[in-house]
Amino acid sequence: MAISQNYGTGRRKTSTARVFLRPGTGKITVNGRTIEDYFPNAVLRMVVRQPFVLGEMTDKFDLVVTVAGGGPAGQASAIRMGLSRALLRYNDQLKGMLRQAGLLTRDPRMKERKKPGQKAARRRFQFSKR
Repeated sequence: MAISQNYGTGRRKTSTARVFLRPGTGKITVNGRTIEDYFPNAVLRMVVRQPFVLGEMTDKFDLVVTVAGGGPAGQASAIRMGLSRALLRYNDQLKGMLRQAGLLTRDPRMKERKKPGQKAARRRFQFSKR
């Protein structure tokens, strides 16, 4: 018997999240740990659950997430985008609401590369007149 599930990929900065949406009771697992254990910060947990709250589906699905790269905030945003895409696969009617909330838009902002002859991306080496 195959498990009915929906999948979504989310990216933010250098984080990549693979989100699997399965029918269940609202349990969220991130890299094999509970969401409370993985994200001790309440704000980041709220960011992850945002698409659920918007669609009023908090207790309908279990979430299994694999996330890698970046820091906690980037990972939470990547999971949010992956969850939004997975919900979209589950129900097309949610598209307008998710788009309105800005949850389907990929944030293109990345770290700027370090340039040669400089200390960092924009920071120059200290100038000495004498």
